Amino acid sequence: MAIIKPFKALRPLAQTAPIVSSVPYDVVNREESKELAEGNSLSFLRVTRSEIEFDNSVSPYSPEVYKRAKDNLEKLKKNAPLHMDEKPHFYLYRLIMNNRPQVGICATFSVDDYDNNVILKHEKTRKEKEDDRTNHIITTEAQTGVVFLTYRGVANINTLVESTMLNMAPEYDFTSIDGIRHTVWVLPDEYNDDIINEMAKVKNLYIADGHHRAASASRARKVKKDRNPHHRGDEEYNYFIAVLFPAEQLRILPYNRVVFDLNGLSKEEFLKKISENFKVEKNDMKEPEEKRAFGIYIGGEWYLLGARDSVLASNSLAKSVADTLDVSILQDFLLNPVLGIDDPRTNKRIDFVGGIRGTKELVKLVNSGKAAVAFSLYPVSVNDLMNISDAGEIMPPKSTWFEPKLRDGLLVHLI
Repeated sequence: MAIIKPFKALRPLAQTAPIVSSVPYDVVNREESKELAEGNSLSFLRVTRSEIEFDNSVSPYSPEVYKRAKDNLEKLKKNAPLHMDEKPHFYLYRLIMNNRPQVGICATFSVDDYDNNVILKHEKTRKEKEDDRTNHIITTEAQTGVVFLTYRGVANINTLVESTMLNMAPEYDFTSIDGIRHTVWVLPDEYNDDIINEMAKVKNLYIADGHHRAASASRARKVKKDRNPHHRGDEEYNYFIAVLFPAEQLRILPYNRVVFDLNGLSKEEFLKKISENFKVEKNDMKEPEEKRAFGIYIGGEWYLLGARDSVLASNSLAKSVADTLDVSILQDFLLNPVLGIDDPRTNKRIDFVGGIRGTKELVKLVNSGKAAVAFSLYPVSVNDLMNISDAGEIMPPKSTWFEPKLRDGLLVHLI
């Protein structure tokens, strides 16, 4: 049983929404954030990445940076302006990328459901990233980043969503600089009970993207609860903001890999060594068209790798669902034994390139000499993600890249 709750969103006016809203805080680095916010005093990056207003010598995790985030949120309330809805609502958030729409319900979800595994995870979180967003939430008293949830769709809810989009004018409707169209509606109040009751029939929700935001909301709730001698359990800090999308609408892009050296091997030695576990064919196909196949770019040429029968037989005996994924096959039968990438979470000789950047980025990195070899993968399916979550397992690092991304700053949850 999943708990879903309407909330009073803090949000901009329609005319300022395109310039207030920003990319998620965790898809850009400090310099990229600074460049995107330059000349725009209303950019929400000044809240989510407030370190851009300090010299680079100032740590992004220093108390003064979090205080600046709080101050900037207060400034935005006045200058954007941002206003809070008078009563709680559910909101619809539609994204359109390359003429492909996906529509989700923006609401708040129970931290207890997260803690008790009604909301399932598939990713390990890093303490330093949790610390950062926990401090940000506590200092600003706001959840400024939206968690991306999915579920196995409920037909009745889909009917309500379609009716709203057909019969109501949206609050926001604009195309961001990256070409993604963002449209937001306020759902009619008479739908609230139907949504709550239908979601109560859902056994589990799944975090698709935003594990650190959800984990930080849980940690911030504990801090707020400990500081509140009159804690009741219904305070806003007991819930976190997310957009819930039906699984059938989602698209996962691959998370490709580059390795900076060949572990002491020449190109010829490397290709010979990997041929023990993979069929190696020179091929202009840059992206594999099926599972168990891999694109590889080295020395200005593309090759297609196919896992040999011995690899497939060994992999079929894997004890976990996660071990059967292509990213695991690449790691276990090539990256580790041939290139010495023992732990991709910590090894500094490997990097990851989101599928949205395409294979052009892989070619660029290898041709520039920054990387010695690049690998393109077939994307993980949403069903794979759910199966791994159901099994209580963790996906290999950097397995999924979700696109398009939700904007920060359109709908904020104050706690």
